[in-house]
Amino acid sequence: MFMSHGTRNHLTDRIRRLFGGMPCRVQVAALPWRRAKDGVEVLLVTSRGTGRWVLPKGWPENDELPHEAAAREALEEAGVDGAISHQEIGRFFYGKMLPSGMEWRCEVMVFPMEVDHIADKWPERKKRRRRWFAPRDAARLVDEKDLSELIAEFGVNPRKFAA
Repeated sequence: MFMSHGTRNHLTDRIRRLFGGMPCRVQVAALPWRRAKDGVEVLLVTSRGTGRWVLPKGWPENDELPHEAAAREALEEAGVDGAISHQEIGRFFYGKMLPSGMEWRCEVMVFPMEVDHIADKWPERKKRRRRWFAPRDAARLVDEKDLSELIAEFGVNPRKFAA
């Protein structure tokens, strides 16, 4: 039986709460994209610790709105800026490894960003790589199944989700 990532996330969270698991921490992510000859491309960056392909993501700071924090993370981690949607297109969960070795479950809100500026220098350029992919390739490269589905859905009709 097929279950959408949204339904699966909702059920997973309800079960976690039922059994008293640790509360999720909420992060935000940008889904940077641009028009290409054959449709659109999605930008992924490598994580600092493992080198996995991920979206630029992090924690909201101070009084930032979630989409503002996602835009800031895209600039810091990938050196890109553009029009970011105020509406999330979905969420995914992952386990963030802490320095103590403990894993903290995180729920990540994803906001699409149509990129209009790519910097040559950005704060984390020495800690990460960035690369453009076709959405189907990006979906295969990320580890989180829910994120993979979200990227694949986005690739079918990015304008449906765009800012």
